[in-house]
Amino acid sequence: MENWEGVRVVVLGLARQGKALTRYLTEHGAEVIASDLKREDELPLDELSDLEIQFELGDHPHRLLEQADLLCLSGGIPADLPLAQQARLQGIRVANDSQLFLENSLAPVIGITGSAGKTTTTELLGRMGRAAVEGSKRSVWVGGNIGRPLIADLDQIKQDDLVVMELSSFQLELMTASPKTAAVLNLTPNHLDRHHTLEAYTAAKANILNFQLEGDTAVLSREDPAAWGLRNYVQGRLLSFGVRPFDGEGTYVERGQVRLILGGEEVRLFPVEAISLRGPHNLQNVLAASALAGAAGIEPEAMLAGVEGFTGVEHRLEFVRTVGGADWYNDSIATAPERTVAAIRS
Repeated sequence: MENWEGVRVVVLGLARQGKALTRYLTEHGAEVIASDLKREDELPLDELSDLEIQFELGDHPHRLLEQADLLCLSGGIPADLPLAQQARLQGIRVANDSQLFLENSLAPVIGITGSAGKTTTTELLGRMGRAAVEGSKRSVWVGGNIGRPLIADLDQIKQDDLVVMELSSFQLELMTASPKTAAVLNLTPNHLDRHHTLEAYTAAKANILNFQLEGDTAVLSREDPAAWGLRNYVQGRLLSFGVRPFDGEGTYVERGQVRLILGGEEVRLFPVEAISLRGPHNLQNVLAASALAGAAGIEPEAMLAGVEGFTGVEHRLEFVRTVGGADWYNDSIATAPERTVAAIRS
């Protein structure tokens, strides 16, 4: 792992990711200045009160870069922030907690991105992984863009553990490291207020593949044209997922069974009727998770155990209750028309 003793780091943003990174770096000997546009009374700084940290609140002044070795941006901080641009001009490295985690994790990481379905697929793969390691000394770690930032668990992660990491375009746009196994579920116009153009958004997503090596694995949707268009970025092994049969390695559905082709062998994984998730878009998520699980060496029995009883995560087609004969669902995560259409079709 990297030696942080005496390294001078500026962390911008003190929300979930920024706090976790600030704690990790400080506890490992770095000299951290943490900056946020909010005032002291608007931030839960008591969570960091046991650490020796210098705070710069209410602004991100350029003097933060004086003697800085590294500038780390939280997910909500745009990469084209003037301070970040100035840091690059001065030769100061700009990174984020996800980048530092990938560079220092002893265990291989499975990374998942896409315009929709990231969290569902990440959680589902985590369930499959937990079923696979049950009764062993291995652990499964799930996080990144969801839940607990994985940088907070870095010291506890062992070499033979399984790490499943959700990655957003906000995280990926800064990154110059890719997970050993990486999936792109789909690509539709999203977050253009941040990325400005579809091309820039797609380029950010492609970073999950750009820095892979020949021995790494990519998993792409062959039924989403934009995601499948990234296959030319693949450096190593390519698996795909989709409903229809195909030539190559990956998952598909035939005669009511989810099937996996891997290493020249075809395996029946589990019946489609075992899936509790609603809608054809969630079938795609299950196929993606199953392809990733196959690439990770997870057995079909563990995949089935992960699928059974999994009805999804909150804010994603989450059943609320029935009122006046109408079923009400919470799908508030939908940030693009394609997501709402998928929910209605379900």
